[in-house]
Amino acid sequence: MEPIEAYIPADVPDELIEDFLENLKAATSGTGRMNLFACDQKIEHLNDDFFDGGNKIPLTSNDPRHLFEIGSKAHDEGTIGVLAAQYGLISRYARDYPDIPYLVKMNSKSHLVKTPQKEPISLSLCTMDDVNNLILNDINVVGIGYTIYLGSENESEMLSEASMLISEAHQHGLIAVTWIYPRGSAVIDEFDPQLISGASGLACCIGADFTKVNYPKKGFDGMTVPESLGVAVQSAGRTGLICSGGGSLPPEDFLKRLWEQVNISGARGAATGRNIHQKPLGDAVKMCAACHAIICNGASVDEALGIYNS
Repeated sequence: MEPIEAYIPADVPDELIEDFLENLKAATSGTGRMNLFACDQKIEHLNDDFFDGGNKIPLTSNDPRHLFEIGSKAHDEGTIGVLAAQYGLISRYARDYPDIPYLVKMNSKSHLVKTPQKEPISLSLCTMDDVNNLILNDINVVGIGYTIYLGSENESEMLSEASMLISEAHQHGLIAVTWIYPRGSAVIDEFDPQLISGASGLACCIGADFTKVNYPKKGFDGMTVPESLGVAVQSAGRTGLICSGGGSLPPEDFLKRLWEQVNISGARGAATGRNIHQKPLGDAVKMCAACHAIICNGASVDEALGIYNS
């Protein structure tokens, strides 16, 4: 990996380079590798990820404060990069937790409208002026995030909006992260490694600092799945690829997959939601620490599992 200074984009004003570096270091614990806590599912998945009657998901997960309690305690321990959530959710709770490094998710949509009914589109819910208002109120916003549905008939609108917001973020010394998923009637398999590689390359072309993509479900011919994700990492260039955490897995299985993504694929981090917040507070904070150990400290699976089980 190149020195962290190599990741300063040319559209950051010279007078804001130090601000950008400070935000990048805050988001990556000074390593250039990101342990992103994904808290945007309250819109994306509605309540499906937060309440199941206490069957597998703890009842405390239903309260949005649970996300911020996790983020706050993990930040105090130095084991979280950023907490990513929509502007409104951050604004409701951030005065109680102003020091967490926040990534403002600029757009979102629910999962209710399926592609056969309408091609996916997700447009911005707020502006950079709104983001700056949080910063002026001493909320520790370090960047923005934006989702693009590659292959949708509406992709051009999302690409245009994302590109402009990324540029605006850089002009304010903030980092920008994209979520890019191939979805729409033109997409046969959103987990195709070739499409995922295309998505990561696209993120570089619109100037994103990091991009979240799905983990392929199959590899290229003659390649394992982690090796195939490595093609997407290379395609992303200086845009750091971070992999989706996906649905909840047994801790050892999840940490083993994360280790492979970082150490075999070369991913520069992960975006984890359900594998953290669908746990009681103590276990959730320990999972943040276990992820941080693999992503930022080079820990083995056994070492990370030991942290989680401690």
